[in-house]
Amino acid sequence: MSTGIYVRVSTEEQAKEGYSIRGQQQKLEDYARIKDWPIHDVYTDEGISGKNITERPEIKHLIDDVQAGHVKNVLVFKIDRLTRSTADLIYLVDLFNAHGCAFNSLMESIDTHTASGRMFLKIIGIFAEFERENIAERIILGRERKVKEGYTLCSHTASYGYDRPKGQKIQTINADEAQVVREIFELYANQGLSITEIARRLNLRGVPTKHNNKWTTQGVRNMLKNSNYMGHVRHHYENAQRAYTVQGQHEQIISQALFDKAQHRLTKNPSISPRKQPREENYFTGFLVCANCGHKLHAHNIYSKLADGTTKFRGYYGCGNTVVGACNASEMSALKLERAFSEHLTRFADFEGNAAVEQDAQAQTQQESRQQIAICEEKLRQMQAKAREALDCYANSIFSVEEYCQVKKRMNSDQEMLCAELQRLRVRAEEMPHHKLEIAKSLQENWDGLSYIEKRMFLMQFVEKIVVENEKTGTGLHDKQVRIFEVAFGGAK
Repeated sequence: MSTGIYVRVSTEEQAKEGYSIRGQQQKLEDYARIKDWPIHDVYTDEGISGKNITERPEIKHLIDDVQAGHVKNVLVFKIDRLTRSTADLIYLVDLFNAHGCAFNSLMESIDTHTASGRMFLKIIGIFAEFERENIAERIILGRERKVKEGYTLCSHTASYGYDRPKGQKIQTINADEAQVVREIFELYANQGLSITEIARRLNLRGVPTKHNNKWTTQGVRNMLKNSNYMGHVRHHYENAQRAYTVQGQHEQIISQALFDKAQHRLTKNPSISPRKQPREENYFTGFLVCANCGHKLHAHNIYSKLADGTTKFRGYYGCGNTVVGACNASEMSALKLERAFSEHLTRFADFEGNAAVEQDAQAQTQQESRQQIAICEEKLRQMQAKAREALDCYANSIFSVEEYCQVKKRMNSDQEMLCAELQRLRVRAEEMPHHKLEIAKSLQENWDGLSYIEKRMFLMQFVEKIVVENEKTGTGLHDKQVRIFEVAFGGAK
């Protein structure tokens, strides 16, 4: 672990308190050798106050090396040698963390590889979080003021149809995208095309979204509802109680009349309807996920009247993204899906299916192991306390380097043996979660005998999702086979 040693002393401290740059450096170099840390460089700020980091050339050098990846561990004699400013300390620790650099202080026994060292960093994190919350509050107030002055925030990216380069306060019209915006409003408001058809046409023409993705019905709907195209600025628009709109300073793309006409049609034909439970035959609805694009699969049924007066049912599942041209997955029959699901359950349940476990014996073994773990953990805590005592003795010159090395070597050996025993006991005591295997076995044994309603209830209780694809197996139209990639088991829904 490439280590950067930082030492500092002001002229006043050296005169009054007897601090010595050479003494600090020698202690730290000896400690680094004990730890087997290769020293990248020693950064020395002599005769300089620790009230800030802006006037210290060597700490700037250290920061540069950390950011460049040359230093992966910073070692100081005391924290106040690094800085006396809490704000600067928070900044430096955050910077070290961001670049995967550890931090150690000899006198405070702070080592980010130890529990106490990590605790100290958590305390620093509390102050950092407090400072970040204050900054966040100021940002929120600034954003509110910016919106009320008519500037678009563009928190993530500008709306489709606009650009706002970095450093520019007012968004400007993107001519090519603006033409697509006008076309979408015209097709929907004046020509009566559905949102789905508009998305499909854009995808067939290869028109990309702002992020070079496929158009979706939700994306088109969001555009039609966006008053930004009227020259307005919206804020909190996703929260009906907090939402408000003000006149913006950017140019509008569409007219008020066209926007109002689109809103009237959206209101007249709402896209959100009360959630309906699927038909009994479609018990897989809501659990199937397309392996191609990750979209949910929807069900549709075909009912045919037979000569004897009975009705024949044929069920199918298809990806919702195919209707807008964003996915080319083919439909699959419910019958083939049912067969593939049963085969998947059989394969899963047979895996390690013959491993008999004696439950009572296992519980007794686990209880004994937990008791031994508690004993070992207490011993480990005592060892860590002794290690800190030995380090304090070295830091205060009670132990020489050679004496500390001998004590440390013996402690390290004992600690390694204890940690190995702890690991063995924890593995032995670990609960062996067989719930997924048990669920699969239960489903496999009972599935065929369940009714449609019971199958859906079973899925709702134990299954989160089923990733599936209708895989092509030949050149013929019907040469396809349903393939299940994953059945994710989980708790009750």
